[in-house]
Amino acid sequence: MSLLLTRRRAAAAVLTAALLVPLAACGNDDKKDADSGAEATSSASGAPKADLTVLAASSLTDVFKEAGAAYEKANPGTKVTFSFAGSQELAAQVKQGAPADALVTADTKTMDGLSGDTGKPTVIAKNRLVIATGEGNPEKVENLKDLADPQLKVVLAAPEVPVGRYSEQILDAQKIEVKPVSQEPNVRAVLSKVELGEADAGLVYKTDAATATDKVDAIEIPDAENAIASYPAATLKASKHSEAAAAFVAWLSTPEAQKILQGAGFQQP
Repeated sequence: MSLLLTRRRAAAAVLTAALLVPLAACGNDDKKDADSGAEATSSASGAPKADLTVLAASSLTDVFKEAGAAYEKANPGTKVTFSFAGSQELAAQVKQGAPADALVTADTKTMDGLSGDTGKPTVIAKNRLVIATGEGNPEKVENLKDLADPQLKVVLAAPEVPVGRYSEQILDAQKIEVKPVSQEPNVRAVLSKVELGEADAGLVYKTDAATATDKVDAIEIPDAENAIASYPAATLKASKHSEAAAAFVAWLSTPEAQKILQGAGFQQP
């Protein structure tokens, strides 16, 4: 009787071992799948994959669309969506808790005012102002002093907008009083007024005028009378994709990104 019991126990042990082998194999497969899933969160370049939202100054509209496409190509699985507006509008969005991952403004003052909401900013590009006129410069505008002509319809950005503040700065330095027919919320709105013939002239960034060469002329402003616009970029502390956001901000200073920015007329940082 005891011999029969011993044989039954041995058979049971063999059956149990046979059942455990495939389970162990499944466990190894599960581990491999988990490891593969972990690897899938990073792109070929090592940057974490994510759907990023970047708040960016209006003057970056065209160049950032190109830069975003280049970044996505280099980082398969990552998508970059931009929200463009005047820097002061972007600052308001950040303070109101708008869901976003990174911020790029057209001046350091706006960025500095958000130090509690951002990581450490890095200047990624610089810009200068020009006088935009209708195609062919029908009013024969030659310099900043011509903008003081009361017969000339001049449009500027509002003083709380970076380009408006730069405009005010260079006009005040030359003691030139300009009475604009309107003050716009961002540089693209200023450019649009000139393009549509609703204004004879306006002060815009050099890079913005370059996007509409078939509709406006750009009158250069001498360096001694001009202002330098700096573009700082930073991650947002509220981002749910902090590592991916940091990777994108860092990429903006790489040779690839700088080539795109400078190809659009921006100056090196």
